[in-house]
Amino acid sequence: MNNQKGNPVNQPVVLLVHGAFAESASWNRVIQRLRSNQLTTVAVANPLRSVEGDATYLCDVINGIGGPVVLAGHSYGGMVISQAAAGNPAVRALVYVAAFAPEPGESALLLSSKFEGGTLGQALQAYPVASGGNEFRIDPAKFHRQFCADLDTEEATLMAATQRPVTERALSDGLAVDEAPWRTIPSWFVHGDKDLNIPAAALRFMAERADSRGTREVAGASHALAASQPDAVTATILEAADHARG
Repeated sequence: MNNQKGNPVNQPVVLLVHGAFAESASWNRVIQRLRSNQLTTVAVANPLRSVEGDATYLCDVINGIGGPVVLAGHSYGGMVISQAAAGNPAVRALVYVAAFAPEPGESALLLSSKFEGGTLGQALQAYPVASGGNEFRIDPAKFHRQFCADLDTEEATLMAATQRPVTERALSDGLAVDEAPWRTIPSWFVHGDKDLNIPAAALRFMAERADSRGTREVAGASHALAASQPDAVTATILEAADHARG
């Protein structure tokens, strides 16, 4: 019996959930490495509209897989995988890639401001959207330094042009579950020490609070960890997938 064509039922499918100002292709280098390790992988198109709505969509994807999954979320994607994993027996492991790992009620904005060192607010452009409130994108002129300083200028320019904006509501929404899923589902963390979107101190705090099974802190790495440090991200996901097989 298979959960996807050619994928044994006890082999987890890895679902990669991008965060704000990124898109599904930001995982490409990680996907290549996971595929070489015979892992089926799906990069989910995160709507970036609201935590609950985005998580509902992710749950639809999980249901479509029809078997065990490992959820890996980048940045705001950590909010989404946390919401989607709560009470979901298909989720066998969580991987937070430079990502928020919230307690109930905590939002991305709250956690990012909990420690000093972030400069995202100074790099954002805001404009109203028809559904209400504002949407944010990173000023393309500031994108390289802010988001992916450890990538070359040409790639940073492309990433700035393909960035997916996020609503103010999504960043303000608190985790709406009774208990944080990382309290019962094993979790792994990987992040850089030069992250300007989520301060490294906040990322360390969340990993320690979640009693991380394994944490990698990559020296000199930016927020765009999946693109700039795919080996470290892949190694972390492989550890989680190995656990999920057991």
